[in-house]
Amino acid sequence: MGNVLSDSWETYAENWKLVLLFSIPFIIAFAIPLFAPLPTYVTAGGTFLRSASVFISPDFLSFVVVVIAMVFSLLFLSFALVAISLIVKARKTHVNVGKRVMQGIERHIGKVFAVLLVYSLILIAINILGYMINAQALATALFGFFGFALIFYVPSAIVVDNKRIGRAIRDSVRLVVHAPQYYLLWLVLLTAAISVVDTLSIAVAGTALAGYVTLIITSVLILPYFVILQSESYMKRFALLTH
Repeated sequence: MGNVLSDSWETYAENWKLVLLFSIPFIIAFAIPLFAPLPTYVTAGGTFLRSASVFISPDFLSFVVVVIAMVFSLLFLSFALVAISLIVKARKTHVNVGKRVMQGIERHIGKVFAVLLVYSLILIAINILGYMINAQALATALFGFFGFALIFYVPSAIVVDNKRIGRAIRDSVRLVVHAPQYYLLWLVLLTAAISVVDTLSIAVAGTALAGYVTLIITSVLILPYFVILQSESYMKRFALLTH
């Protein structure tokens, strides 16, 4: 696993200019809900919707705004995931990064967006059902964890091997089941990194601004590395399947 971490850092360091450029959509994706008239809050490097407010006072306009904001956020998120994953693919296949990115984004972004959209819609449905049975937090957290685990390698499979959505999901499930330690390592390190940045942000900027500082640092510096780590892990898929 240490080899994957070092390879990811080398890819990150060698292509840091492109990585920073492609991290901008992360900022936009997380900022869109903040500018929409929604009951949102920023914490732990992310933007979250106060779903209880939506349930208590349902409104058609609010529903439409939520849907539009979610769609555009997922589009920018998909762009960032595809573009950064293509950097890993270009480095491994020794193809010019700029050429590879321009050729791949339009072909892959729709597939990644579709997967993220379905995952988000199911997550919202689970959230609503959980609210009805007074188990909203538990139900959403469980599905969020296990559901994301199942699609963990889907963006990488789509970008690296140009796989169809169904095949990408099957391969992602197979890889996570055979080597769950890589997904858990990714999750633990990401959580630790965001926690450290959040703690430092509170100490330096204060509680009121810490959430926004953490959001920017996470989007620009932390998430790109972990997208690279995700793709680097997938590129070692044959080794993973031997575990």
